[in-house]
Amino acid sequence: MAKGNQKRAGGRPRTRSLLGLYRPIDGVVDEMVDASGKPRPAWRSFIEALDELGAETLGQRFTRADQYLRDAGVYYRVYDKAGANEREWPLAHVPLLIDEKEWAEISAGLVQRADLFEAILADLYGPNRLIEKGILPAGLIAASPEYLRPVVGVRPASGHFLHMVAFELGRGPDGRWWVLGDRTQAPSGAGFALENRVATTRALSDIYGELHVHRLAGFFRRFRDALNGMAKDSGGRVAILTPGPLNETYYEHAYIARYLGIMLLEGEDLTVSGGRLMVRTVSGLMPIGVLWRRLDAAFADPLELRPDSQIGTPGLVEAIRRGTISAVNALGSGLMETRALLSFLPRIARELQREELKLPSIATWWCGQEIERDHVLANIDRLVVGPALSTRLAFEDDGATQLGSALSAGERAALIARIEADGAGFVGQEAVTLSTTPVFVGGVLEPRPASLRVYLARTQEGWTVMPGGFARVGFSLDPTAIAMQRGGQAADVWVVSDRPVERETLLPQETDGFTRTMPGSLPSRAAENLTWLGRYIERSEDTVRVLRAYHVRLAETSDPEMPLLADIRDYLEPFGIEVEPAIPLGLISTLDSAVYSAGQIRDRFSPDGWLALKDLSKTIHQFAETVAPGDDATRAMTVMLRKLAGFSGLLHENMYRFTGWRFLEIGRRLERGIQIARTLARLTGNGAPDGALDMMLEIGDSVMTHRRQYPVQAGRRTVIDLLALDPLNPRSILFQLERLKAEIGMLPPVGGEGHMSPAAKEILQLNTAIAVMEPHDMTAKVLDKLANQIGDLYSSLAKGYFG
Repeated sequence: MAKGNQKRAGGRPRTRSLLGLYRPIDGVVDEMVDASGKPRPAWRSFIEALDELGAETLGQRFTRADQYLRDAGVYYRVYDKAGANEREWPLAHVPLLIDEKEWAEISAGLVQRADLFEAILADLYGPNRLIEKGILPAGLIAASPEYLRPVVGVRPASGHFLHMVAFELGRGPDGRWWVLGDRTQAPSGAGFALENRVATTRALSDIYGELHVHRLAGFFRRFRDALNGMAKDSGGRVAILTPGPLNETYYEHAYIARYLGIMLLEGEDLTVSGGRLMVRTVSGLMPIGVLWRRLDAAFADPLELRPDSQIGTPGLVEAIRRGTISAVNALGSGLMETRALLSFLPRIARELQREELKLPSIATWWCGQEIERDHVLANIDRLVVGPALSTRLAFEDDGATQLGSALSAGERAALIARIEADGAGFVGQEAVTLSTTPVFVGGVLEPRPASLRVYLARTQEGWTVMPGGFARVGFSLDPTAIAMQRGGQAADVWVVSDRPVERETLLPQETDGFTRTMPGSLPSRAAENLTWLGRYIERSEDTVRVLRAYHVRLAETSDPEMPLLADIRDYLEPFGIEVEPAIPLGLISTLDSAVYSAGQIRDRFSPDGWLALKDLSKTIHQFAETVAPGDDATRAMTVMLRKLAGFSGLLHENMYRFTGWRFLEIGRRLERGIQIARTLARLTGNGAPDGALDMMLEIGDSVMTHRRQYPVQAGRRTVIDLLALDPLNPRSILFQLERLKAEIGMLPPVGGEGHMSPAAKEILQLNTAIAVMEPHDMTAKVLDKLANQIGDLYSSLAKGYFG
């Protein structure tokens, strides 16, 4: 091993090896090095490559990986005393490496376990032979809130209860992998695993390319094809059901939907009609054939499950009973996450599969049985004790699970009394000693406890295992610190081969057929949010233009009481815009509303668009703390205009001209028409103060155009002609009406083919009426009425498409 200042062949000084600085924890298995401190085979080339780069270069590369995650907007929602907060994704930059041969053994054990769980669910929701034979206690199953009686006896339409599962693994002191917990409800993290891979390979692309790492895309392609096959059989579409943007893993839901090309829906987007699950779209109700749910089953249907649920869809259980919808995973499958079931799995495996578990579970004793309860009480000092019906891992349980050796005499006595009084409510489990994996801290590698989450997906050929996964890594040596809600980190997992691996992608082969999705599958809620996004962005731009014109004049005169400035303050006040402070709260609120609307449709938003919008929000909040009125505010507003124009241009040039784009464009044109009409009415009225017409041209971004078009100074008629009636001026009211007529005319018909929608009729009448007007017809009263009429168009659109 190289030391100190020894030289390489090229004369470059060699620093001390990262491995030489690494100090494994005594008595704990380390993923990178064996008991003698030598790197394991899968790690040897990796460590050598890290040493070639050196700590300084590695730090720079890892910083770039973090920047990618920030630019991509990857976040995880954390819930604490302060409420729900978005936390930047905590990447542990050094991947966890596992040899291909060891991975094959893990995969075989997990496929066996997934098949076992499928058989158990089929029995518990069917003939109940496991309970009849006394292998499972009836009371334990009946007591579980995850055992859903409304779906007992219901055979899933797909023929399977489980389609996507995950298992949490930990390597014990004996070097074997143990199953710490099971995820059969709605496993999260697969999308984050993809982002971990992208970020890690951004930092270590050269090393990744040399180590023959198995790729992840094939796993997702096979699962996507399986979902599409199930949907084709049912004559419906595939959709992901999310609890919504406030969910801790909503980013992942949107990311997976975008990555696989699947609709992302919330409960309110769905309805049950004629026994079929339907999505409300701008073209009417359309059937859903496969619903990949990412919310807990109990919240899925307030009619038959939890009546307090506001994120489910009434009637969903009935649609499942009729076999018109396949749920991924089936309602009630979360039962297999119950902690107490771990104690029964070995016997069930022998009963149903005639074999032992290839991957054992963490040792578990259910205290509802006398022998097991006595064992827990006799060994309580070396066990962890927690709720029997919990579906969380011991280190995730926020105090509900207690380590016997850490209890005071009084706490220990109280726990024993509770177990003796209600043994069925408790399990005892072996205390977990997790293996460690290296993390990069301050230029060196340090060991941290880690667990491994592995994903399995059902395909037409059976279970496929993601070749890699998602490692949770502690920020300290405390094993409870690996939980994401407690500040844990996430690491990529590389399955390393000693020979080249297939370079799989999500792209189809040239010989594969394809279909193009036709317009009309846009959910109504998404259309509404796109419309409001367009409106909020345009409203922000108009406000910024008015404020810039105000502060330009304030800087020139230093007299806030001049009539024109006083008039502008009076004009803005009813809309919640105050000129002091220089960055009004009303403007900040409007941009925050734009971010909120975009956040509701993350699956339809490009990463570039989201980054540009978040940059807008960040900039306006920074300005609010530093900008002063006058020149300072003028410059700030100019910066905001450039960023608003950049965001709008990004959407206009990059967004596919699909139904969603039309609603976004309609929102922009509605708001621009309303704002121009209102401002014209104020600044061209009979009582408008001196300088109002010049300010109007400036706000309408038409100063240069006016000079070219009219060989006279600005007058009321020329300003109105240019900003109200010129069909070629993209800032004029008539231009907005022409665009609205075109885009509304391209929307899906309301009331059947051949029928003109109410909104289409209204815009046609309004456009015709304005097109024949002359400047002298456009009085302040007419302009105010026109602003209201344009606003009324939204109500007609909402009735036709957003209901």
